[in-house]
Amino acid sequence: MGMKALMRLILFLSLATATSAWAVDLHGRSSTQVLSFLDFYNGRQIEVAEYLRFSLTGIDNAGKLALYGYGRGTQDLTNGEGFNNRLYFLYGDYRGLVRDSLDARLGRQFVNNSAGTTIIDGLQLNLKKVGPVGVTLFGGRDVVFGIDTEIGHSGNYAVGASLYLADIQGTDVDVSWFRKYDDGDIARDVVGGSFKQYLFKMVKLYGDARYDLTAKVFNEALGGVKVFPTQRLVFTGEYYQSYPTFDTTDIFSVFAVNQYREGVFRVDYFINEKYSVNGGYTRESFGDGGTADVYELGGRWQPTEPLAIDVSVNDRHGFGGHTYGFAVDAFYDLTKKWQVAGGVGIDTFERDFFPVLPGAEHTAQRYWAAAKYQLAKNMKASGQIEDQKNDIYTNAVQGRFVFDYDF
Repeated sequence: MGMKALMRLILFLSLATATSAWAVDLHGRSSTQVLSFLDFYNGRQIEVAEYLRFSLTGIDNAGKLALYGYGRGTQDLTNGEGFNNRLYFLYGDYRGLVRDSLDARLGRQFVNNSAGTTIIDGLQLNLKKVGPVGVTLFGGRDVVFGIDTEIGHSGNYAVGASLYLADIQGTDVDVSWFRKYDDGDIARDVVGGSFKQYLFKMVKLYGDARYDLTAKVFNEALGGVKVFPTQRLVFTGEYYQSYPTFDTTDIFSVFAVNQYREGVFRVDYFINEKYSVNGGYTRESFGDGGTADVYELGGRWQPTEPLAIDVSVNDRHGFGGHTYGFAVDAFYDLTKKWQVAGGVGIDTFERDFFPVLPGAEHTAQRYWAAAKYQLAKNMKASGQIEDQKNDIYTNAVQGRFVFDYDF
């Protein structure tokens, strides 16, 4: 179903809610946007976009059936790209089948488990409790988006399954499987798992891992611990590694890649209502002996209730040279309805293989300003303009205006 069909459906549903014979509730958000930005190939581009999200509940007397949708339509005004649309999800959700133990979703939907993520046109079932565990199953046509339109074909499918602990206080554990097909061939086959464990009301252990069955390698793994001895102080330690893998039908699957690893230590301290600080150290490893050390320091200062200032700096040594950066962002509530904000960020970088324009400095700069106004309880207007300077653009001014209407 495309954007035009979605619009017709929303119109029909909104008219239906006006009748007393069908006591349904229609809620959602319409976000109308005007965007101006630089396209690398076509220069300045101006687009008008409409984002529409809705939920329809109260369809049945028991309140178990609901309908959800989200889509986007864009119209290019400058470079002849015309009208574009994407339907991200449109599905029916029925909760409480089979003695209130089974939930079912049918239609276009976002599916996610610890082994993989995609959008499908299909079915998802969640058996909430079989003894101490729950089971989730999903399957359907894999939705593949290109730049202008959907580019999938009839041979794209995705299936998955998860087994998770149910109703265990302080503990979340699941194991999952995710597989994608491309024209009948297995394109991706991954098993994964995740867990969270709270201990002594001051420790959180967590971890995630994904193992690619086709490449026979862990393509992602994360393990961490958070310790919060007080409400104001949080210590975080993490280890993360990734080994990029691609669909077996993708040309990039034949390229050699290195494993990336990093260890992180971070401290967050909320001094009082006006001040908070954070600092961290990251050890990066890129394979073939390439390593780097990254130091970060930041904080928030809120001298008055309407004003908040965020500051962050980083310093990096090792693979890729010595680089550094900083960012300053400020937010000010003029009134309960008006908020203004602005900021600046500057990063340095090194490139070993990408040609650099003559005379260009290895810096990336970003300057931005924004404002938001609450027109009414269900209406809000906002705008932002920013300028970027880097090796490609001496000035890349872009901006957007947004009008949100909640219904």
